[in-house]
Amino acid sequence: MSVSMSRICVSPSGYRLSLASVLGWHVYGLLQRSDKKYEEAIKCYRNALKWDKENIQILRDLSLLQVQMRDLEGFRDTRYQLLKLRPAQRGSWVGYAVAYHLLVDYDMAIKVMGEYRKTQIVAQEKPDYEYNEMVMYEAQLLRESGQLQESINHLDQFEAHVCDMLGVLELKAEIFVDLGKLSEARILYWKLLKRNPENVTYYTRLEEIVKPANKLEFYLNLRKELPNSSTAKRLPLNIATGDDFSRLLDEYLQPGFRKGVPPLFLNLKSLYTDPAKVEIITNTVESFYQCLRQHGSLYPPDSDSFVQEPPSTVLWVLLYLARHYTTIGDTQKALEYVERAIEHTPTMLELHMTMAKVYKNADDLKAAAHWMDEAQSLDTADRYVNSKYAKYLLRIGQVEEAIEKSHKFTREGASTLDTLIDMQCMWFELECAKSYYHTGKLGEALKKCHQVEKHFVDIHDDQFDFHTYCMRKMTLRAYVNLISLEDALKNHPFYIEATKLAVKIYLQLHDHPATKEVEVNNQQEDSMTTAELKKLRRKQRKAELKAQAKAQEDKKENKPKQTENDKKVGEEKDEELDPVKLVMVKDPLEEALKFLVPLQHLSRGCIDTHLMSYSIYCRKRKFLLMLRSIKRGLVVDPEHPQMHENIVDFVLAVQAATDEQLSGPVKLVVDESLPRLLGGKASLDEFNRDYLSTHRDSLLHLLTGSSVLYRLHPECRDEAISLITDLGHPKRNLKTCLKVHALLKNGTFGKCPEHVSNFEANCHKLYPLATAFKVLEESSAAIVENHLDCKAEEKPVENEIESPSQKPPSQEPPSHEETVTNNAEPHDSLQNN
Repeated sequence: MSVSMSRICVSPSGYRLSLASVLGWHVYGLLQRSDKKYEEAIKCYRNALKWDKENIQILRDLSLLQVQMRDLEGFRDTRYQLLKLRPAQRGSWVGYAVAYHLLVDYDMAIKVMGEYRKTQIVAQEKPDYEYNEMVMYEAQLLRESGQLQESINHLDQFEAHVCDMLGVLELKAEIFVDLGKLSEARILYWKLLKRNPENVTYYTRLEEIVKPANKLEFYLNLRKELPNSSTAKRLPLNIATGDDFSRLLDEYLQPGFRKGVPPLFLNLKSLYTDPAKVEIITNTVESFYQCLRQHGSLYPPDSDSFVQEPPSTVLWVLLYLARHYTTIGDTQKALEYVERAIEHTPTMLELHMTMAKVYKNADDLKAAAHWMDEAQSLDTADRYVNSKYAKYLLRIGQVEEAIEKSHKFTREGASTLDTLIDMQCMWFELECAKSYYHTGKLGEALKKCHQVEKHFVDIHDDQFDFHTYCMRKMTLRAYVNLISLEDALKNHPFYIEATKLAVKIYLQLHDHPATKEVEVNNQQEDSMTTAELKKLRRKQRKAELKAQAKAQEDKKENKPKQTENDKKVGEEKDEELDPVKLVMVKDPLEEALKFLVPLQHLSRGCIDTHLMSYSIYCRKRKFLLMLRSIKRGLVVDPEHPQMHENIVDFVLAVQAATDEQLSGPVKLVVDESLPRLLGGKASLDEFNRDYLSTHRDSLLHLLTGSSVLYRLHPECRDEAISLITDLGHPKRNLKTCLKVHALLKNGTFGKCPEHVSNFEANCHKLYPLATAFKVLEESSAAIVENHLDCKAEEKPVENEIESPSQKPPSQEPPSHEETVTNNAEPHDSLQNN
């Protein structure tokens, strides 16, 4: 019998012998708490307190569970009982005050903290951290309650006992702004800038206070006052235009190129939303490069700034130009400059990473993975580069090799995948899920999504230990912030990404039910060409051989022995997230809603939440919920292209609904809302024609309008396709072309092989590196085919296949906005990807 089962068997027998046994109820409550059955544990504690109302330990345990479950009123009452029983203990007073704070009863919280503070005696000459925290927490309570002047007076009165002077300055400055005392706030923010001249928030707050008539002059004066601050030199570039911008840019780039600052481009990347500034940057850096080639200086010989530059300067200029051109979409120039840079210094790791980035932005992921492999081979001890290489491998479907590459930075002697799961490395799991999805392994993709969701559950459960720790260590401000963070935890981008993918898969399973995951793969094979099918079979044979070889190796290895309990726990985990069972779920829509419900409460300002909601409810034919999703989406982003398609779909669903499906009050509400949704237009055709005319300058909106046009009038297919295949459109780019290509291939406009082939040929001329627009034999990935095939012989990979769906998602290229700070390493758990 396992330990868990023995506990459950022993404890009930203990309290059944005597229902008045305080110890029995308490122990059984502890067992329920250890199994994370918090509601049952609370019932046990309450039963124990019926027979011993003044048991300190049980009251303390009950209060922890109440705040964990956010039973704040019960938490307040329990903390009051503890205060009456132990009025001399600090934790009793602090816990009671925090309970009122969480209930937003600031007056009582302030009163409790004030009464307790009066009992404390602190030496004047030696500031105490715990007393400092109590003073700062009381000041925060006063501010949140709206007693701004009282908060300032409180800080002034006890400033001698405060250690956190930075916190005092920031809090006072914010309160002075709220009070309208801008002169005092200006003095404090200037002091803060002197302490930390790299904090951008201080600059923006100071600008809001001063409200200068000439912002550029304001920031230039700050730059003079803070000559050593790189932020003070960078911020004027956001405001300057024309010749002023050119001059300031010149002054900013010079030291960066001479000193060799790797993130120089990233510091300026936010300026690339302004075409005029992009043109000035291009001319400036190109002139630097030409002068370096001809004269060995950033400036011509007749200039006063003429100085002979070291050989490294041209290297950093080339690196910047490569990153510059790949960002603005000029792949050929980017390749030209990065190749020159590699020829100049072949061992510089950043150059190979930039080459990989260029190929990735050009939609040639195999070549990108090859160059990232070259980069990580130059420094095998660099965790970040290794993580990037693993990510690129996942994006070309080489999951097994990506896992193996991550092994060098995981716990030795343990499974790499299990270690990454234990480390809550969610970026890796999300990339694995996407890779499995594109290769048709829907069960494995769902398993990864559920693992990400479980991480958030674990993080929420882990807060339990901090309820006692923060009270004991007096980290009250951090504790209240933790409670707020945990309440909105699933608003994190990682959870949103996992939800989007899980909902997409469950919708696909609802539209195309499958008894086995193999059937899903078979549906994909039907839509593949002969060449693609042959390549898939070859990859599958290699995978089978690899699996057999790995099984034999596992038998030879001496694995550590597991206890019976460990085996059972492992079996329970595997059974819970079995890929086959996840695919064969009875009600995919309900499973999708389990992921989506937290976002409906926490992410109402995210348009994806309402788009996913509509996709689910339209399949359930819940007309009021469909209407609610559309209305909320229109509030968040009325110009989103998908909103137009949802409105048309809703109107068609209403027109096709029977009297049984749409009757009574529901019909009245829907009929009243339809005219407003259609903007007063008499018909869907008029509504869509007006939409196409209004958004003719946006290719993304034309994609939606043309698909609706074909849906309303199938005979107008050629007209609809011509709207989106016009490569002369001013907003045309690789990303939009890939979306058009996906729509043409997935059957949105019916079977149109001639249009697909013509569009691919035309796009191939514009984007010769994009694999989506090439014949298999012509793919530029052939330059690394031998490199990848050699590895595939040892570590076979899956070919990338589009999963079948009623409305298959368009596969977009990786975002151009990816930066160093947006790529978490394997040890990161909650960092943006």
